[in-house]
Amino acid sequence: MNITTQQHEAGSFAARDAEPMRLAVIVGSNRHGRFGPVIVDWFLEHTAGRTDFTTEVVDVGEVDLPTSFGPPPVPDGAAAVAASLAAADAFVVVTPEYNHSYPAALKNLIDWHGEQWHAKPVAFVSYGGVSGGLRAVEHLRQVFAELHATTLRDTVSFANAHSYFDAEGRHRDSRHCDAAAKGLLDRLAWWGQALREARAVRPYEAA
Repeated sequence: MNITTQQHEAGSFAARDAEPMRLAVIVGSNRHGRFGPVIVDWFLEHTAGRTDFTTEVVDVGEVDLPTSFGPPPVPDGAAAVAASLAAADAFVVVTPEYNHSYPAALKNLIDWHGEQWHAKPVAFVSYGGVSGGLRAVEHLRQVFAELHATTLRDTVSFANAHSYFDAEGRHRDSRHCDAAAKGLLDRLAWWGQALREARAVRPYEAA
């Protein structure tokens, strides 16, 4: 590689570094009376003050996808969601735990898309009973590994989540979970930037 090419690539990386990454926050439940929007609103308070992300919410409750699975591309009614996922540099999946695993609507959203997940980082915010949704997270790690995504070790989880939020959806004492959210976003920023640069240099090809 000559010096001119090296300088050009260095300049390209610097430009990308200055551009905020696109973060898609996925609301993973469509159940009636779901608690997910409360968790999402709390999490969005932490993304709002950051300059390294621009955030978009993707809500499975608002996505019209057939439950009888077909191969990509997604139906016309869900094209906007497919575009949002494709544009994202990183994902945060907000999931409850249903019967020791993740919701069917979330799996349907994941399965209807393919290359949108490739070579991108996925972080998890989970909630539920005594397990805090962590069993759902562990199952989702296997799913995203099959889709060539990188899942983060760092998570945020809420055990018995309802007891931690008041009637207005405010966390009663958020010091520890605030720190966990910051750690998750810091780690996600590292992976998001690293993988964005890697995809720019060498487009990812899934087998």
